[in-house]
Amino acid sequence: MSRPRKTIVTFGTFDVFHIGHLNILKRAAALGDRLIVGVSSDRLNIEKKGRAPVYPEAERLEIVLQMKPVTSVFVEDSLELKAQYLRDQGADILVMGDDWAGKFDHLSSVCKVVYLPRTEGVSTTQTIHKIKTYD
Repeated sequence: MSRPRKTIVTFGTFDVFHIGHLNILKRAAALGDRLIVGVSSDRLNIEKKGRAPVYPEAERLEIVLQMKPVTSVFVEDSLELKAQYLRDQGADILVMGDDWAGKFDHLSSVCKVVYLPRTEGVSTTQTIHKIKTYD
């Protein structure tokens, strides 16, 4: 008898793609058989962070889709629809970075919620700052 396939879902903006992004995708993928990634829309990023992403939504979707651990991607356009996105994707596990610890526990009625540690010393904000101040 074969075991049921596990679908892992994670979300993010994935702007200015860096090693921290790749690390979380690899660790998330290791928890199951399929990794589906919700990529924040440009509109949602402006709403969440007060700025447009460096790379437009279509390019970020393609970059994430081309990462080896990723099975498929979709556009996340609303934080309020996370539960619906998880149901639509057939999620068994939601993976988020531990900077979100506790903030998605309410979704445990939809699927298991796992918070993974972020990669130390790297973030999109730090990368953008480094680029802006580079001489």
